[in-house]
Parts: sequence; structure tokens; C-alpha cells
Amino acid sequence: MIKKIKRLKKPSTIEFIEKKSTFIGYSTFVENEEMALEIIKQKKKEFQDATHNVYAYVIGENIARYSDDGEPQGTAGMPVLNAIRMSGISDVLVVVTRYFGGILLGAGGLVRAYSTAASTSLNSADILVYEDYRVLKIECSYSDYGKLSTELATVDAIIDESDFSDNIKIVFAIKEEIADAFVSSITDIFNGRIVPKVIENRIDCK
Repeated sequence: MIKKIKRLKKPSTIEFIEKKSTFIGYSTFVENEEMALEIIKQKKKEFQDATHNVYAYVIGENIARYSDDGEPQGTAGMPVLNAIRMSGISDVLVVVTRYFGGILLGAGGLVRAYSTAASTSLNSADILVYEDYRVLKIECSYSDYGKLSTELATVDAIIDESDFSDNIKIVFAIKEEIADAFVSSITDIFNGRIVPKVIENRIDCK
């Protein structure tokens, strides 16, 4: 099964007003739970005058945490967590800060507001998609290099190493889902003079 992992490239912040309450949604990549807790601490200090600093984070496949931070149970942290899960983004923390404007939103209003803050922040962020890649090595002559370069560009290969000596040696990565077809194609195009060799598999993005 081809694995894809979505992560944030950089933090994203949005702000909107709902019935005089100001909501600030902040999303960022986190490597681990310690990093998430440290950022939450920083955000609570930054917005220490706010009414609530609600958060949720998902790390890997096993860690998912949230806090209502004083809002009625189930109206804040869980909607933020659900927004993360719906986005499909992993290793991410979302903090939604609220400045109460004097008008009660009710349970439904709170759920909608916190959901909107989280999803809007996530949707406005730059996303990196990490996928399964196969790392291959090719050795070719200088006369074959031009045509080979065209084939590598066609599959959007990530070039790791290029060694121009007596022959040319190239180490590169391509998406796992097209790797078998690419190896067969190169072998046929060059009549067996060039046969890509598998080095390893890895998760990467481009």
C-alpha cells in the first residue's frame, strides 16, 4: 500500500470575529509531544489575556490530545481535533484562542466557531505531502546521459548524487507507485545497457 503523509510546511494563523468574540486559529508542525506542549505553553503566555486557549494535536498514528480550556465539554477541543482528522494532516498542533465579546454562542455556536477556526487555519497552510519513494542507482555512458536525463525529468526524480567520472553514476528517488514501470521502461529503452538497481526505500516529498 502506498503511504502518504501530509504535514505543514510552515505555521499558519487566521483570525475572525463571531458575534463579537475574536477567534485566532494557529496551526503548526510538531515533531513530538514535548514540542507540542512547549508551543502550547508559549501560546498561552502570548495570549495570557485571552478568555480561552483551546488546543488539539495529532502526532503519528497513536497520539491525539485536546483541551477545552474552560469551554463547555465537547464544544471546543474535540471540534478542533475533528478538524485535524478531517484534514488528513499529521504531526500537527492547532491552538484556537478566543477573546469573549460578551455574547454567548451556545454549544452549537461554539462547535461551529472552533471548527471553523481550526479548519480555516489548516486549509490556509502550505502542505507538504510525503510519499513512499524508491531510491535507485544508474550507471550510464556519456552518450546515453542526455536521453536518460529526459527520462528522469519525466518521472520528476529527486537526484541525490551525480558522479561524472569514466562513466556517469546517478543515485535518485522516484515515487514507489511508478518505480516498477520506470525500471522496466529504462531497461527496454536502452536495450539492457542500463538497468536501475534498487538501493533502499524512504519517505520523501517534492
